[in-house]
Formats: sequence, structure tokens, C-alpha cells
Amino acid sequence: MKKVFLYICALFSVGAIVAAYSAYSLFSSPFEISEKAYVYIDDDDTMDSVRAKVEAEGRAGNMFGFTLTSWVKNFKTPRTGRYAITPGEDMFTFARHMANGMQEPVHLTVPQVRTVEDMEVRLGKMLMIDSAQIADVLGDSVFMDSLGYKKETVPCLFVPNTYDVYWNITPKNLILKLHNEKERFWTEERRNKAKANGFTIEEVATLASIVESETSYNPEKATIAGLYINRLRIEMPLQSDPTIIFAIHDFGIHRVTHEQLKYESPYNTYMNIGLPPGPIRIPSIFGIDAVLNYDHNDYLYMCAKEDFSGSHNFTKDYNEHMRNARRYQQALNERGITK
Repeated sequence: MKKVFLYICALFSVGAIVAAYSAYSLFSSPFEISEKAYVYIDDDDTMDSVRAKVEAEGRAGNMFGFTLTSWVKNFKTPRTGRYAITPGEDMFTFARHMANGMQEPVHLTVPQVRTVEDMEVRLGKMLMIDSAQIADVLGDSVFMDSLGYKKETVPCLFVPNTYDVYWNITPKNLILKLHNEKERFWTEERRNKAKANGFTIEEVATLASIVESETSYNPEKATIAGLYINRLRIEMPLQSDPTIIFAIHDFGIHRVTHEQLKYESPYNTYMNIGLPPGPIRIPSIFGIDAVLNYDHNDYLYMCAKEDFSGSHNFTKDYNEHMRNARRYQQALNERGITK
């Protein structure tokens, strides 16, 4: 009887070991992926839809470990966010990360775009929030005023770069994040340069936006900045065509007409002396630094070269400028560009 009892105990032990191993294998079943994948959980996701996303992204052999962990943790309501699945990771570990809200940040690229509306759309495509929610926060005059922005200077908020944020960040926290990054960008050195040149931060960004609307050719940006600063100092109108285009809000214009130069707007730098109320596009870091480190020249006039290379002819002489302008206008006519 003693031998039978020991035999039975041995059988139970082996059975328990096999059962435990089987349960462990199911519980810790790894994802079958060769590179990192991501699961995005939105506001309208249910546990069923989350399970389907995890199964699809992780190419899971079985979902026992995920289901059991979700049940043990009473994980009834999914936590929004972007969760990473790493090669070799098991179901239990991933489910635990998700249950605890352990997200992986998104590398959010703030682009250099023409308008704030463009920025809202681009950011909305990269995050859980949509462009309308971002627009609501940017249009909240009380909140934006508390950060130091007027409607015209909102473009100064955006410094094109890449930042780490959580995919489910709230609209207001996103704006606070971008504001803090802008404050960090404007180091004491940059602020001192702006002050030494007689500009506020907003004025530097505004001038940089005009410079970058005039050219995408980086080697000329500091030269153009110097030309415009020369005009500002003698109270000569900036006479920048891109400011007219911004005022009219027709970005398909390639050739500004004499009639359009009469367009009534504070952004019309032919009719108004000085800088417009705010940036006419989101300036890049290079553009801002080109203004802060502008070229000390004596130019007052520039005209795009007739070879359409994107570079300009510069001069301090008006008559020479008119000759340059006639050559460029002739080149436009030859190409049939009338608008």
C-alpha cells in the first residue's frame, strides 16, 4: 500500500508539474513578431476591440495570457494610449504594462507649415486628439493670453522640432508642452541677441517668417534678414509680396498685381511701415537664427533672379533694382505666369 501511495503521489506531482508548465506556457506565450509593434487604444475601444488589436499587431499564437491577466486585474475599461509590443515579450508583461498605463511616447514632429490651421491638421493626424480640439484650445483667448499669446502671435508658439509626448495627451497639455519647449528654445543667448537688435521674441519670429516666405535657400536668409532690418531702421516699408499673399489668403498667387498691393490689411507691408502684427508662417529654427545673426549689409532692394534658381539679386541702388525687376518680369511673361 505504501508503494501504491507513493506511486499515486508521484503521478499527481508529475501531472501538477505538466499542468503548471502548460498553464505557464499559455500564460507567458510570447508575441510572434521580429520588430517592435504598437497598439493604439482610443476612447471608443472596448476590451474586445483591444484584444483584436493586440492579436493583430503582435501576431499572437494565443491570447490566454492576455485574457487571464485582464481578468485578474479586473481590466474592464481600456486605458487609452500607445503601447509597444517588443519582440519576445510575453502576454502577461504586455497586459500588465497596458493595465498600468505604461505607454511609449510618440516622437511628435512639429512641422514648418504655412498657417496655424495647417499645423492643427498635421498635429491632429499624429495624436489621439483631432484638429478641432487643438483649434478650440488655440482659440481660447483667456488661456492663450495667460501664456502670453494674442491671436496674431499664436504662430510664435510653434518651434519646428521633434518632441516626445504621449499619444493620448490632452489638447491643453499639448499646448502647454509646446509652450514650454518654445521657452526652452529661447535661451538667454537668443533672447539677448534679440534685445540687442531691438526686437522682441515675437518680432524676431515675424521677421523670420517673412524671410522664409521670400526664400527657401538657406545661404541667403541672413542676407535678406539684414536687408529688411535696414529698411526697418530707416522706416522704409518692407514691401514684401508674401505679406500681401498672406493678407489675401490666396496661396496660389505667384505674381502680385498692383491692384493687390492696395489690399487693406495690417499685414500689407506696402501700405504699412514696420512689421506686421505677427508671423505669416511658422518659421524654422534656421530662419529664426538667421534673423538673430543677420548679415550686416547695406542692401535695400532684392529681386528674384530670372533663372528661377530661388536665389536673388541684391542691391542698394534703386535703378539697378528696377533693371533686375524688369528682367525677372520678362522671364515670368516668357513662362506665361500671370498670377
